[in-house]
Amino acid sequence: MDSLFLPAAGGHIRWIDIPGSRPGPPHVYVHGLGCAGSADFVHIATQPSLVGHRAIVVDLLGHGYSDRPVDFSYTLHDHAQTVADVLDHLGVRQSVLVGHSMGGAIAIILASEREGLFSRVIAAEPNWHAGGGLFSKPIAQYAESEFLAHGFGLLLNSYDPTYAARVRVTDPRALYRSALGLIQATEPDMAERFIALPHRRALIVGAHSRPYEEEDVMRDAGIPVIDVPDAGHDLMHENPQGFAAAVARALR
Repeated sequence: MDSLFLPAAGGHIRWIDIPGSRPGPPHVYVHGLGCAGSADFVHIATQPSLVGHRAIVVDLLGHGYSDRPVDFSYTLHDHAQTVADVLDHLGVRQSVLVGHSMGGAIAIILASEREGLFSRVIAAEPNWHAGGGLFSKPIAQYAESEFLAHGFGLLLNSYDPTYAARVRVTDPRALYRSALGLIQATEPDMAERFIALPHRRALIVGAHSRPYEEEDVMRDAGIPVIDVPDAGHDLMHENPQGFAAAVARALR
């Protein structure tokens, strides 16, 4: 696992860099709220349909193995900047950007603000609009001090064990502030930004997530929508082979 100290953030961000033997740009993976790239995407990048591509699997600040700086904002824009800092440090350009859930929103912001870093953007069930989603809304109902004191533990006990295992190692302050970032979102919103991107794009949706918000809008905009069978929102764990196959299909 590699790391980079970010002076503006006050901590080290860490990632796993999986070497590749296939020609083509690296794949950059950005995880969702309370998750970690090291838990969500290493087994995806090494599936038969994707193995051989260089993969840069990031743990966002406050998540996974990355540091948990107390004074970092954990907004979507600032998360996006930390990923850009990693890619600038590595000298990576024209990569394939894959983001899931909150990571999809971060990926859309990053691609819209640093176009040259990417050749293709693949969003898996991203957060499209202000107001948050299934996991961020209950978090944002607390004040930060209340969430740190007891809200984190209460919500953790309510989660599915697969998700709880990842949230348990997430810094509660980072989780709270990241959730607020999803509630606040951006202007223009993620759907508008995604449609406006100049890159090749694809949307990945779990079959069990339907009806899925903005799917028809994306199809009408000419953006391919690729299904993952036998999966809901937690695509990478519910059907790893199907998710990897969807990413491979998006690359074609």
